[in-house]
Amino acid sequence: MKQLSPIFKQGDAIIVSYLLEYACISHIGKCRANNQDNFVCMNIGLESNNRGTKETVCNQVFVKSPCVFGVFDGMGGEYNGEIAAYLASKRAITFDFSSERPIDNLLDFCKSANEDICRYTEENQIPFAGTTAAVLLFDKKRIYLCNIGDSKIYRYSENILVQLSEDHLGVAVFGLKPPLTQNLGIPESELIISPYTASMSYHTGDKYLICSDGLSDMVPTDTIASILKNASPFEAAEHLTIEALNHGGKDNITLIVIEIRCSKNPLSWFLGK
Repeated sequence: MKQLSPIFKQGDAIIVSYLLEYACISHIGKCRANNQDNFVCMNIGLESNNRGTKETVCNQVFVKSPCVFGVFDGMGGEYNGEIAAYLASKRAITFDFSSERPIDNLLDFCKSANEDICRYTEENQIPFAGTTAAVLLFDKKRIYLCNIGDSKIYRYSENILVQLSEDHLGVAVFGLKPPLTQNLGIPESELIISPYTASMSYHTGDKYLICSDGLSDMVPTDTIASILKNASPFEAAEHLTIEALNHGGKDNITLIVIEIRCSKNPLSWFLGK
């Protein structure tokens, strides 16, 4: 696939810039008493005590400064899990991602969020609170990802769905789900966390999905690919959530769908739209 680059031609004020269309849903599911998931979606997240998004969060944004999207799936008991996910979301919303070294930025974010959660558990004498993290950062040049735990990042491109994130899982015992080997909320005295990172180029038309295991454990990947194929981010987010609920909705469901577009707009750059 031919890679397109954003173009700014000052003489005739023609601008070709990347446009991200995105949609985000967080749903409590059918079996949980509360929502331990949280997210960051262009500086939007949920409060610690929540029952998910009231409606689908959707919008479009031109990539002029770093655009950050992420999903956090809390663990460690109902209240502790949602607090850990909230603290990670809050840190992502307030973190400065404008450095010229995006991968280092993502790693620094994980370290800061880990410290926030560990500080909270220590101050409140809680044995454990943790969360996964799966984060995508878009800048004018490339896409950068970072994940820890088993929340997933997929790319749908040229009719193929590929998992870009790397699961941090141990060995399953007696048919149970494998335990996490990495997550946010681990004191440095116990383990130095090692998030997975990667970067890639832009391709117009590609779609990205970030999700908690409330989706990935419920819905087969071929179904996910089929839904992403022809749907807009809004349609895909709503359809994927319905599929997860129809397959049992055993866990909280949080997902973000992002589509990359290349858009000519001679006024958007200057007006900041």
